[in-house]
Amino acid sequence: MPIKHFPEEHEKFEIQAYKKPKSLKLLKESHIAFTGSPRKHPYDPERVILITDPYSKITSYYEFKTADISYVEELVNLVNMDGETVPMVIIWVKKKSIGARASLFIVDDTTL
Repeated sequence: MPIKHFPEEHEKFEIQAYKKPKSLKLLKESHIAFTGSPRKHPYDPERVILITDPYSKITSYYEFKTADISYVEELVNLVNMDGETVPMVIIWVKKKSIGARASLFIVDDTTL
């Protein structure tokens, strides 16, 4: 029996926005805002990766548990010269939550 459907890789990760908080001022007291492009975590469905500057050559990203995110605001999408778009959001993460921050770099000798 031939296989008709093969697994496909999906780069885009849609986030469903939560209900808008009644007071943004109260949200600012109990949460911290992070801006970036959301991505699905490669192996943990309970986590979200937020790429801070998706078109930069030196990219950094944050990783949060989805349970620690209380509100998501959609921003204007970024568009590169080839017409590819990247969604951008602001996520509000509860204070005292544990997140991970990673910065990529090139290992090389330094010259004096």
